[in-house]
Amino acid sequence: MSVREFVVLGTASQVPTRHRNHNGYLLRWDGEGILFDPGEGTQRQMLRAGVAAHDINRICVTHFHGDHSLGLAGVIQRINLDRVPHPVTAHYPASGQKFFDRLRYATAYRETVPLREEPVAADGPLAQGPSYTLEARLLSHPVESFGYRITEPDGRRMVPGLLARHGIKGPDVGRIQREGRLGGVTLDEVSEPKRGQSFAFVMDTRLCPGVDALAEGVDMLVIESTFLDEDEALATDHGHLTAGQAARVARDAGVRHLVLTHFSQRYADPQEFERQARAAGFEGELTIAADLVRVPLPKRD
Repeated sequence: MSVREFVVLGTASQVPTRHRNHNGYLLRWDGEGILFDPGEGTQRQMLRAGVAAHDINRICVTHFHGDHSLGLAGVIQRINLDRVPHPVTAHYPASGQKFFDRLRYATAYRETVPLREEPVAADGPLAQGPSYTLEARLLSHPVESFGYRITEPDGRRMVPGLLARHGIKGPDVGRIQREGRLGGVTLDEVSEPKRGQSFAFVMDTRLCPGVDALAEGVDMLVIESTFLDEDEALATDHGHLTAGQAARVARDAGVRHLVLTHFSQRYADPQEFERQARAAGFEGELTIAADLVRVPLPKRD
């Protein structure tokens, strides 16, 4: 059975707190796992969340600030220590190649798993397979930063009443799905369009065109909201978003489920982020991320 869920490993910005680890997030997409921004302590958070090195197929780093990448060394070494049985691909800003090299070879270890380096240099698709397309967009931060978006191809949903009308049942249902036709009946005659799911991951950035492009129409948007609205000037100066800004992006983009994360340690009450997001007009499903929570992707009817 396919599983599509977002596992939060850490939610702190800049420095960890008593209750928040540095960043780290795993997206389970059917049988594949995509690890985003492994900050310091990610290995331990994986253990606590029930995430194994074997679950990781891709690593996507938005930028090379420490709270988003210092855990990379340990994760890579753990992948090799556990002899993960499949290749792992790493995406990260090409401008940070020297930082990736230092983290990959921070200490001595035995390499047992192929790690494919696929740095990101510009907007566009990074990988394409039967279940999703992965693409990147440039964001606006003091160091080069990219956000990521995953989009499932549109498909077809079988309609029981139409199948019955044409006398198609049992193994023939799978056959017409695979082949597109059964006798004189086409797939379109017994099914209806089904829009694919989509997910976007937006970390450290000011408002910019890349944010809007990544968020447009997604089922789930995971986005930083480092500051509250009263500190908007500070957010802009440091290349970040406020809760209200992030929520307005989601509102205008038609996002179904908004996940706010990457909170400054200056704020004691996380519910204030929820209040400001609602005040900004976002009416969809809203999660204020906490370490070790699991958030299922909204299903397409």
